[in-house]
Amino acid sequence: MDFKETKLGFTLGDANGIGMETMLRAFSTPYLFNHCTPVLYGSSAVFTHYCKMLDLPDLRYNLITDTKDCVEGQINLKEVGDKSIQIKPGEASPETGALALDALTSAVEDIKSGQIHNLVTLPIDKNTIQSDTFDFAGHTDFLAKTFEVDSYMMILTSDDLKVGVVTGHIPITEVAKSLSQQLIEEKIQVLSDSLKFDFGLRKPKIAVLGLNPHSGDNGLIGKEENEIITPAINTFLEQGQLVYGPYAADGFFGTKAYEQFDAVLAMYHDQGLIPFKQISFHNGVNYTAGLPIVRTSPDHGTAYDIAGKGTADITSLVSAIFEAKKIYLNRLESNELNKSPLAYKTHRREKFSIGVPNLK
Repeated sequence: MDFKETKLGFTLGDANGIGMETMLRAFSTPYLFNHCTPVLYGSSAVFTHYCKMLDLPDLRYNLITDTKDCVEGQINLKEVGDKSIQIKPGEASPETGALALDALTSAVEDIKSGQIHNLVTLPIDKNTIQSDTFDFAGHTDFLAKTFEVDSYMMILTSDDLKVGVVTGHIPITEVAKSLSQQLIEEKIQVLSDSLKFDFGLRKPKIAVLGLNPHSGDNGLIGKEENEIITPAINTFLEQGQLVYGPYAADGFFGTKAYEQFDAVLAMYHDQGLIPFKQISFHNGVNYTAGLPIVRTSPDHGTAYDIAGKGTADITSLVSAIFEAKKIYLNRLESNELNKSPLAYKTHRREKFSIGVPNLK
């Protein structure tokens, strides 16, 4: 399949952050156009402002009202929101927050109706985007609610490491009381399914981190490992799945034990994301597992401190584009392979469930 034929939607994000400048710099050479047909949900005023600022006079857009009018080799711009918006790089603004929400909702409408195939979301300001229709801690929860998905997960992914989190954007004081064996099992399943169908790993090996220092020291400094995390892990081990732990986070990352696993499940946001960004910050990608659509994002925020200076690293955005492509193609292949599967009989041998084709 020629991925260039697919339409990859980009949401503007916060116009005063680094999202727009990274996208325009990324597409300032023809290379990326060989890998997707970009559809930008945003503003011609913002586009023009950043083209002038970055001295990219040859980078033009094709203004569309319907994605059937997209052309290859150009950024196809679908105008949303107020055309007269004021752009002040580095400043938080309710105006740019409202525009970011308009771009996001427009893109979601189009991907639901099949007008675009996949989605890359540029960074938003989680404060200025809040409204009556967006009362969420970020893209992940908004998209899960929009697509009516209960089991989902934020995965940070790179060539070196994949990290999922059980609890996402919640206060640290809420983490321990939010955990349960059922929730951990649910997140292990989401992570395992994503590794198989989104990343093409037939038998993924997953490491689960503990919650407490030293993974609880056998109950001396916390009971969560013994009472809920280990039982959740054992549920999958009894099914023959490669799920191990709980591991103490500091030693696990300090000794590079993550290199022996396909993915790591952290109990809370900073436990997983601090080491991930230390290891893979510039080429990391934020991916939402469990959705019926493919959505990726750079692993950084609006970066107001460097917005408008033309110095933001574009690697994470480029990685997000290629990760969307890879996951989309993996899903297509998985769907094709599972169209007419052979009937299976299940046999028990020790604790492993083995599928054997029924050829009768």
